[in-house]
Amino acid sequence: MTEGKQRMNRSTIRWVIFFIILLGINFYELPYYFTIPGDAKVLSEVIEVEGGHEYDGTFMLTTVRMGQANVVNYVWAMFSEERELIPERQIRPPEETDEQYQHRQLMMMASSQDVAVIVAYQHADKTAFFENHGVYVTSVIPDMDAEGKLQTGDKIIAVDGEEVLESSKLLELLAQYTIGDHVTLTIERNEEVQDVTVEIMPFPSDLDPTGENGGIGIANPVTDRELMMDPTVTIDTSNIGGPSAGLMFALEIYNQLFEEDITKGYDIAGTGSINEEGRVGRIGGVKQKVIASHHAGADYFFAPNEGGETESNYQVAKETAESIGTNMVVVPIDTFEDAIKFLEQLEPK
Repeated sequence: MTEGKQRMNRSTIRWVIFFIILLGINFYELPYYFTIPGDAKVLSEVIEVEGGHEYDGTFMLTTVRMGQANVVNYVWAMFSEERELIPERQIRPPEETDEQYQHRQLMMMASSQDVAVIVAYQHADKTAFFENHGVYVTSVIPDMDAEGKLQTGDKIIAVDGEEVLESSKLLELLAQYTIGDHVTLTIERNEEVQDVTVEIMPFPSDLDPTGENGGIGIANPVTDRELMMDPTVTIDTSNIGGPSAGLMFALEIYNQLFEEDITKGYDIAGTGSINEEGRVGRIGGVKQKVIASHHAGADYFFAPNEGGETESNYQVAKETAESIGTNMVVVPIDTFEDAIKFLEQLEPK
């Protein structure tokens, strides 16, 4: 073989190795997710109250885009002000499939929509209430006794023969048992009713380092309930998941119920879960949501204040707004009432 051919072969081998490395870097997934700013969606385009009123300003739902990190995404996120890395375990259990994760997120979104209707209607003196039918299993914790016995989508309707119609009742009953006890759950699966006996076991160390607390091995149970309301509300959020739009849903619905525009003509973005008492809760990805709202031209951004905690969503949102130099004003919100009071004192735009 001539020296020229040897050099050509060595060069070919180097290029092959180089492309193999590139493919490995691109396709090898790390146990992290990366997040980037998503969209700020105008809610009047996806929410319609029967007989509702139109208005000039906007309420906006803010989103975060997320993906499994490879080496490139991981390094990029470490040096990017707009990206964030989150350990995979904080997003979902290792045994949870993509389909199960998406199903859980969509169930949480549906639940947040229903609660938003309840809060908005109660404040507007309109009729809205729940009829509860049981508790859905949305996630099973690996290495606990529920694994292999319960499935995502199972509906728990009784604990040791006592009827269970909502998640708070389920948690209340399970709290009466201790590690080592066995509990019989009556569940509905594929339209069939059956009993499943599950042992109360200690939670994994990453969930409870003390090893003192136990459970049956499910996370994020969701009440199966039917919302009764008058007038009706139609909400279409396609494949957006999670509970973090609850506050903004409630504000949009409330505004459509009245002829007067509570936005005063401003574009208002925000985030935060909401419970039936109107308390606004912490969410993830607030930094990216502030950036998305800035890009959308929002005038104000509502952020969960968490009672003034030093590392609250509000504090992170405020710091992010300062770092990107936006004119958007970040507003601390603890309750739905806080948001309404803030809007009432605004001068029209």
